[in-house]
Amino acid sequence: MAGLIEDYALIGDTRTVALVCSDGSIDWFCAPRIDSGACFAALLGTPEHGRWLISPVGEVTSVTRRYEPETLVLETTWVTPTGSVTVSDFMPPGHDQPTIHRIVECNGGTVEMQTELLVRFDYGSIVPWVESTGDGLRMVAGPDGLRLRSGVPLEGRGQSTVANWVVEQGNRRSFSLTWYDSSTNPPYPLDSLAAREQTRRWWTDWVGRCTYEGGWRDDVVRSLITLKALTYAPTGAVCAAATTSLPEGIGGVRNWDYRYSWLRDATMTLQAFLVSGYMGEAAEWGRWLRRAVAGNPGDFQIMYGVRGKRRLTELELDWLPGYENSAPVRIGNEASTQFQLDVFGELMDSVLTAARGGLRRENTDDPVGDALMTQLEKVWDQPDDGIWEVRGPQRHFTHSKVMAWVAFDRAVRLSDEGLLDTTRVKRWSELRDTIHNEVCEKGWNAEVGAFTQYYGATTLDASLLLMCSVGFLPADDPRIIATVDAIQRELTVDGFVKRYQTGPDNADGLPGHEGAFLLTTFWLADALAFIGRTDEAEALFERLRALRNDVGLLSEEYDPDAKRMLGNFPQAFSHIGLIHTAANLSLAEASPCAERADNAVRPTPG
Repeated sequence: MAGLIEDYALIGDTRTVALVCSDGSIDWFCAPRIDSGACFAALLGTPEHGRWLISPVGEVTSVTRRYEPETLVLETTWVTPTGSVTVSDFMPPGHDQPTIHRIVECNGGTVEMQTELLVRFDYGSIVPWVESTGDGLRMVAGPDGLRLRSGVPLEGRGQSTVANWVVEQGNRRSFSLTWYDSSTNPPYPLDSLAAREQTRRWWTDWVGRCTYEGGWRDDVVRSLITLKALTYAPTGAVCAAATTSLPEGIGGVRNWDYRYSWLRDATMTLQAFLVSGYMGEAAEWGRWLRRAVAGNPGDFQIMYGVRGKRRLTELELDWLPGYENSAPVRIGNEASTQFQLDVFGELMDSVLTAARGGLRRENTDDPVGDALMTQLEKVWDQPDDGIWEVRGPQRHFTHSKVMAWVAFDRAVRLSDEGLLDTTRVKRWSELRDTIHNEVCEKGWNAEVGAFTQYYGATTLDASLLLMCSVGFLPADDPRIIATVDAIQRELTVDGFVKRYQTGPDNADGLPGHEGAFLLTTFWLADALAFIGRTDEAEALFERLRALRNDVGLLSEEYDPDAKRMLGNFPQAFSHIGLIHTAANLSLAEASPCAERADNAVRPTPG
């Protein structure tokens, strides 16, 4: 069985990633890209679906882990009755062929070690052909090849490769595993010690560019490193998470593939990079967005593959039992075909955010914005699938209409600044005010005393915590305060925020329940700070910080009852939320929320 979600740590090379469990097993690795097929898929099944274990044999008295400061070099240290040993796991950035390095070093005494390697291409379904190379193995199946270099003699056992050896103080053994195209010659293995030095320098140089001056800097830097690891360097796309099908409820069906890039993440991702001084990453992300939405504006999707792929056909892998028997396991994502009105607002807000962040040149004379607004004029009044990609009926979701207002509002501001067609400002300004009045009339439920999930609903939705931060209404508006209070009262479990009410009458069309959503809990902290309840906001932020695992990583959701992580891991949105809330609580008018709200030309509330 796989470990708890919080037992895993991330390593990566800005092209793909691997997840290393605290027991020394790499249970998830996709190559050559983060959205490629997995050759280690034990995370969603058993060791027979692929893994690579390196650990002590026998009793372990303690295990500690850490990342080397300001790097993505993972150190796991085991103490046994006979000695202590550390394994360093890392992937050097900057190479076309992803490589996992594992260096075993004895700190004192003697420790008997073991390794077990099971490669199973295509998500655990294909056993490769294996050939000895003298210093390791070559493993091939279809288009995929892996070259293992081993510092100890190996033995075949069934359809796995194993070894046992003893390390003494001062001893070191190195291993590397490199993916390559099986139609080409296998690569010559890199020296692991030299690769570790290169990896250290790469990450420390990257962190050295960080200009973040707010509070909780170490936490922000760790989240920035995680975002960078989830970035596909050749295109600048940022993946939502490293995994697919980690469940939102143990044993349930709410299991989705998050190894893609969502347009919805645009503004928040840009702000996270800009507030930290990473202008290059912000520019690359912006260029990826422009390429992704190229073509007919009526055909743009809400998510794309990391290279810009559009067809993300959703499939179920019935040979994988799922994480803790949470089935089905899915690859691809059917939500890519949904109509989500809020994405227009996120895209237009990101254009203004980029321009104000110093990336104006990227957006001058940009036809994409004009095309998007032309399409939005036609569809803003239609029901949609909403921010949460529900599988139920389309509705007039309140948050979606608010973000349509954001799109027209930002278009007006961009036109005023000479970045969009000025001949249509009057039309956009009129539509902005029309939507604002409609949301205030139909999205507000006087009996509930709050803005509700969709027009005519009595249920709440945590996305409405953003109404203030996007500038729709001021922080002191009684309706904003009442909505924050209602969400805090009705959607929180032990203080953590659920996205919306689930159950037989919910809007998402799915059975079962899910945990509290970490990003929406960060949004609650932001909203509390916005309305002046700073002490509450800081207390909630500290509780969120305490949820991070021992190496500073967050998943998508959290189960307050079982006190464990849920959902895909690590989750970019959760780490973006941490960066934003840290900045919002410590940078005042320079914070992301303050700047985003200031982007708005707020009309008189209707």
